[in-house]
Amino acid sequence: MKPSQKTQQASFIPTCREEMNKRSWEDLDVLFVSGDAYVDHPAFGAALLARLLESHGFKVGILAQPEWKNSEALTVMGRPRLFTAITAGAMDSMVNHYTAAKRIRHNDAYTPGGTAGKRPNRAIIAYTAAIKGAFKGLPTVIGGIEASLRRLAHYDYWSDKVRRSILIDSKADLLIYGMAEAALVETAKRLNEGESFDTLTDIKGTAFVDRNTNNKAVHLPSYEQVLESKDAYNFAFKLSSRQENPFSAKTLTQQHGTRYLVVNPPSLPLSAAELDQIYDLPFNRQPHPKYNKAIPAYEQICHSITTHRGCFGGCSFCAITHHQGKTVQSRSEKSILNEINRLTEQKNFHGTISDIGGPTANMYGLHCANKKAEKVCQRSSCLYPDMCKNLTTNDQPATRLLGKVRQHKKVKHTFIASGIRYDLLPQQQHYFDDLLRHHVGGLLKVAPESTSDRVTRVMRKPGAEIFTRFLEEFRQRSRELGQRQAIVPYLISNHPGCTLDDMIDVALYLKHNNLKVEQVQDFTPTPGSLSTCIYYTGKDPFSEETIHIPRTSKERKLQKALLLFHLPESKSDVLEALKICHRMDDAKMLFDNRLPMRKKNQTPRAKRHKSSK
Repeated sequence: MKPSQKTQQASFIPTCREEMNKRSWEDLDVLFVSGDAYVDHPAFGAALLARLLESHGFKVGILAQPEWKNSEALTVMGRPRLFTAITAGAMDSMVNHYTAAKRIRHNDAYTPGGTAGKRPNRAIIAYTAAIKGAFKGLPTVIGGIEASLRRLAHYDYWSDKVRRSILIDSKADLLIYGMAEAALVETAKRLNEGESFDTLTDIKGTAFVDRNTNNKAVHLPSYEQVLESKDAYNFAFKLSSRQENPFSAKTLTQQHGTRYLVVNPPSLPLSAAELDQIYDLPFNRQPHPKYNKAIPAYEQICHSITTHRGCFGGCSFCAITHHQGKTVQSRSEKSILNEINRLTEQKNFHGTISDIGGPTANMYGLHCANKKAEKVCQRSSCLYPDMCKNLTTNDQPATRLLGKVRQHKKVKHTFIASGIRYDLLPQQQHYFDDLLRHHVGGLLKVAPESTSDRVTRVMRKPGAEIFTRFLEEFRQRSRELGQRQAIVPYLISNHPGCTLDDMIDVALYLKHNNLKVEQVQDFTPTPGSLSTCIYYTGKDPFSEETIHIPRTSKERKLQKALLLFHLPESKSDVLEALKICHRMDDAKMLFDNRLPMRKKNQTPRAKRHKSSK
């Protein structure tokens, strides 16, 4: 590293020609285009990858939420020497723009002031076309969650049809899926050494288009076949799911017309040392100073710490496993504490760490104890349908870390807001104790998603019995500690497999257990997930069981109202649902506040009637 580079890295990544001039740069090596505002924080993907490339000696610039229809706005920093890296941002742009009811959202958490409309629909395709128009012949690399989960032919909820791979539709030169660090650095280095894009066909975690078929690859049903046949779509999903283990996966190929999409095996998980190097990069941890309005997503995470990535929960509706991988990759304790030291030096830090965790906070430090089995494992979840015997559930690394954070002189409070797996807590009693004693802050958010066993089976989540045991233990321990603490459950309405009868049972469970839902997540079929595959085809691709899908706007409205039965405005819809299911006798239980709550260890009996379709 040159002596001046450390000083350069302490400033923001250039976003305009003036900032390039301050570094005495004539041109860039790599230009990033992102649908998010530029926040120089490791929780923002474009910033993290730009810092990583910079640490390898590359000159990098960022165009954040550019005016994609204005070529002058795209060329403000000139033509990059190697390629442009394009991402829609931290969210799929269609999820960012539309609700589950396909209504336009009026805010965007990744934009200054929360203003909506600063990125285009199908941002990857729009940005790539704009860059190709502005820089004729410049190679483009697409990545981020939008590209990652749309890498194969996929069902698109917003157009209600199967779309081609986003690599085909965008006409980009290379797609990097998953967490892109290793693949992006290798791509940049090989291009810098003189290779052409045509030779970049062997990089893990990438996809490209070829004119010839690969006889050694796993051949998925073609785009044309999955477009015409839902059975073919299910079969393609099942085949691709079997190639997600980065240690043993084979290359996939899927024909699109006369061309072949080729998807190389996933990148290997990063080691603790590799993760540490990334999070130790000199982030400012602030939005770029050009913004004069707050960025809601930054406000939420600015005082949080990421301890690990990856999740072995395998929930059917979740994209984390498909994007970050099933292997939990944990940072070292030293690296995390060093980041906390830097955080506490910020002027806007007042002693509270808002969250310390990852996709699931209590997975920090957990791993497969059988390396031989891990390399060939085909399980999508280490927890469902039961806990894998090879899973190490030792909570000592997490409790030791939390203890050291509590001892920090400048840290007054540390909360865990990123969610926990309550079905892990019976094996993590020390973590459970620390959580209740020090890190809840009054309300603990957990995500049972449903309390209907028929529905949680489709979700690949633990059922009502496990959640009830957790709820009772949480309340009992909180009372013993003299803590006034409560559970805020996160539940999904209209998930595949959920009928009105099931949702009535969920509402009764909430009432019997004195729980109220503050927010309801209405199921949105997002690209790449198992739940979306089931939603589209109406079948589980693994069991081939036919699954009920709540499709009509009326059923979706009633299911959501049942979760919010305690609100006066929901009453008429709840009564309509009860009438449809011939369960009007349950109205008194739901609406009469004079009825006593259930006694300890007493679970309400779900009434079984003919399911409403």
